[in-house]
Amino acid sequence: MPTIDLTYEDFEKTVTSDGITLVDFWAAWCGPCVAFAPVYEAASNEHSDVTFGKVDTEAQPALSQAANIRSIPTLMAFRDGILVFSQPGALPAPALEEVITAVKGLDMDDVRKQVEEAQASEEAKQA
Repeated sequence: MPTIDLTYEDFEKTVTSDGITLVDFWAAWCGPCVAFAPVYEAASNEHSDVTFGKVDTEAQPALSQAANIRSIPTLMAFRDGILVFSQPGALPAPALEEVITAVKGLDMDDVRKQVEEAQASEEAKQA
């Protein structure tokens, strides 16, 4: 499946849908971003069960700011609407494959439990 360009308007709907969504935050002037693009595109063709999105940080500055992007490229992975991975830097193909495999292998019941516990802990601190 080819990568899709994400905008501020469709980002949330895309990443909160069921399944796995990877998002590459990039810019045309960024050398590592340009080098990572074919690796990311190749992975998108190998994993038809994963949605691969791209956010052009120059064209979508509000989205980049909302996602707290501080350096590019930054890769984020969402599963069932939960951010489960975020890392700046271009990944070589084997490392990207490891990320995809790890995200596919997550026990989402455990992840949801951890998210709930973290939220409860944060609420207790604020009380």
